[in-house]
Amino acid sequence: MENPLTSRSVTQAVVLVGGLGTRLGALTAATPKPLLACGDRPFLAWLLHEFCRFGIQDVLLLTGHLADKVEAVLPAITATLPRPLRIACVQEQQRAGTGGAVFQAGDRLAERFLLCNGDSWLDFNLGQLLADAAHDPDDVVGRMVLRRLDDASRYGVAETEGDRIIGFRERPEAGQPGTINAGLYLFHRRVLDVATTVCSLERDILPRLATRGALRGTIADGYFIDIGIPADLARAQTELPLRLRRRALFLDQGAILGDQAGTDGRFERLANAVSAIKAASDAGWHVFILASPSGTAGRPVDEPQCTALCHRIIETVRAKGGTIDDLRVRPASPAAAASGDRGPPHSPPLSDLLSAWQLDATRCLLISGQPADLAAAATAGIPAHRFSGNDLAADVLPLLARLNP
Repeated sequence: MENPLTSRSVTQAVVLVGGLGTRLGALTAATPKPLLACGDRPFLAWLLHEFCRFGIQDVLLLTGHLADKVEAVLPAITATLPRPLRIACVQEQQRAGTGGAVFQAGDRLAERFLLCNGDSWLDFNLGQLLADAAHDPDDVVGRMVLRRLDDASRYGVAETEGDRIIGFRERPEAGQPGTINAGLYLFHRRVLDVATTVCSLERDILPRLATRGALRGTIADGYFIDIGIPADLARAQTELPLRLRRRALFLDQGAILGDQAGTDGRFERLANAVSAIKAASDAGWHVFILASPSGTAGRPVDEPQCTALCHRIIETVRAKGGTIDDLRVRPASPAAAASGDRGPPHSPPLSDLLSAWQLDATRCLLISGQPADLAAAATAGIPAHRFSGNDLAADVLPLLARLNP
């Protein structure tokens, strides 16, 4: 069965980690810029942790400068991730530029892939990028994330008509606003048609796509950090760990679907749940599903049916620009399934998610209509809200507004 966490997403992310980092001086003489520590882990580890939220399974690291150092640290980075990723390095054979590095990895690229810089991060719901791209014409090759800045003087500026990117300008004068490239892209592998062995993504590939009308943009307004200069690296070392210790929303499967059970296809109640989940994704919350093979409304289903049902929920959510970061299906004994019992109050799946995603229980919220879930949340120290049984959005949206920092 297709993985329900990836079916509405791309599964490959490509990260540019081969730069020299010259503006950081001695800091990058022996350490690649993406491996500089931010809190308790390298900057790159935070990026990969974020990709786990959106269904990524495979990561290509495009290495160059100090490539051996990147490969050496991968086991330690992998140990920090909430779910396994298949990570491979592709080392450029010569200094090829950002576009050339992508071109040289061409035989390893999926049909669609995310591409990002290994030294910048934007707090953004990638689900929105994927949902926007679903409506692009067939001749569009790429969609990039754009960020408006009051002072864009460190960056080139994108010129747009609607969501179509028509060109790029050099850095404006100090203090001038602009819409900048946030360093995050969704490409079709047809991007290789406008790349060469040695070229720049920013100076060559993107302008060529814009000239052809094959490039679109999604505007984002979240927190942005680029660790390319010492002052911003210093900020990232304290700010990034605080921002990425995200709040988390746990939703019982029954709260999402109401009294709809099994795989009978009745999803009328799901629309309200989707709006609530998208709102949580846009606000920067993790969203998790706690599901049970005992089904809903007392109608027992087996574990494959339960997983298929979660699959459909995730498909629907991702199509609308939200995301569900992870799920757990509770084990159920035959006796529990027959009785409709949703399991013991000490819920292993809940504890497992807390541990895997390194969550602060006090910054989590559980919404469920099931007494066992509420008891499990109390045991774990998670604030809980009893689902009213009517409209999940009506329950979730006021709580998000009150709890967001």
